[in-house]
Amino acid sequence: MKKRGTLTIHAGTSLFANPWIELTAYDVSAPSGRRFDYTTVDFKRAATGVVPLHDDGTVTLVGQHRFPLDIFSWELPEGGAEPGEPPLEAIKRELAEEASLAAGTWREILKMHLSNSVTNEVAYLFLATGLTAATGERDDTEADLVARRMPFQEALAMCLDGRITDSLTVAGLLRVHQMAVAGDLPDGLGARVLKAP
Repeated sequence: MKKRGTLTIHAGTSLFANPWIELTAYDVSAPSGRRFDYTTVDFKRAATGVVPLHDDGTVTLVGQHRFPLDIFSWELPEGGAEPGEPPLEAIKRELAEEASLAAGTWREILKMHLSNSVTNEVAYLFLATGLTAATGERDDTEADLVARRMPFQEALAMCLDGRITDSLTVAGLLRVHQMAVAGDLPDGLGARVLKAP
């Protein structure tokens, strides 16, 4: 029998699988001896996101309809890394596809576990600077996607007042704000990030 933390795994049964996720029910027992099912969602792709930060302190967000919540959502450019694909390569592709941008400089700024009580999903967030125009081909589920460039502080305010609820976007923008306050952005960019719109 295998253990995960204090739980002993007696058996595991795959309930559902597709190219993106697998749902597994585990028969486990606690140290007390109590036995129960613990069901997990295993993600086959890593989540990726990028803060595309322009030299003037503005940021590009993308808006799109999110099917599970049935809402329109403003977000950072995001996507998934194929199994075995480096997250940086995946998000470079997404930045071109969703925001029509390429970056001269990339920096990983955050690694997160999303909803870690039931999933193993890992997210990687990057900062992209030295932005230039690029082309990328969107897939057919992104027909309604729109890009919008705005002052960084306006995007941050949208996170803080609840207009932006996407976890990668909230975390990414808060992290870049913290970097600006700490003086950890290049070439005076921090002052432009912190400037009120």
